[in-house]
Amino acid sequence: MRAYRWILVKFCDQFGDSELTELSSDQILQYLNRITEGRKPQTKRVRFAHLSSFFNFLKNNHNLNFQNPCDVPMMRKLFRSKVSLSRYIIEKETVDEIIFRTTKIRNRLMLELMARGGMRIGEVLKLTFNDIHDRKLVIREPKSGKEQEHVFIPQKVADRLREYARQKCKNANNRIFPISYEAARIMVIKAGNMVDIHLRPHDLRRLAATYASRSGVPIEIISKIILRHANLSTTQLYLGKISDTEAIRWIENLYA
Repeated sequence: MRAYRWILVKFCDQFGDSELTELSSDQILQYLNRITEGRKPQTKRVRFAHLSSFFNFLKNNHNLNFQNPCDVPMMRKLFRSKVSLSRYIIEKETVDEIIFRTTKIRNRLMLELMARGGMRIGEVLKLTFNDIHDRKLVIREPKSGKEQEHVFIPQKVADRLREYARQKCKNANNRIFPISYEAARIMVIKAGNMVDIHLRPHDLRRLAATYASRSGVPIEIISKIILRHANLSTTQLYLGKISDTEAIRWIENLYA
């Protein structure tokens, strides 16, 4: 909390008289470079994450119509965290149990969109009724910097999502899940607690990729369609390690 408070104080000193909606990514980058000069890479990433979270909080909770100046490909690449190769991949059966035991329809849909569609939590929270096109969902202003991307989901999930959105959205531009990122993150953690595991939103996205890979889906499809990555090397970092037992099973199936 002290680190978060520190960066906000520095931010107010620098931009206290400026309109938030007029701040550019270049201005924010110059500011971040100044307050992180000579610091360790981890410190730079933490300060970037704090500032980005601040902009997301304002955007999601105060209905400000502006683009997060930290949310551009160039800055995400400069301050991105190192991907851990040893992160434990949660088994599909465990996630299936979590989803089955989640009785609140809103929470269940959000979990399914991440676990079945490979969506990021931020993408789920931005969905509107207008973004639903049967089994295809439109992702507007994605992390890739494109104008939009598409996510494909199972028919049963699509049907439940459409019905839920029809009940909750007063107009087509309303968000289907009008909660904050922090509330969504806590929901995911509590869902994991039901089966005694530490669950994070991104674990569900990784599961979607790993399960597809172990089911024989070509890595090109996983990369371009499910995860929507720019290159295959990023996708390979997402996929879980293969145990000896699973490797033997695949070899037996291959040459049976």
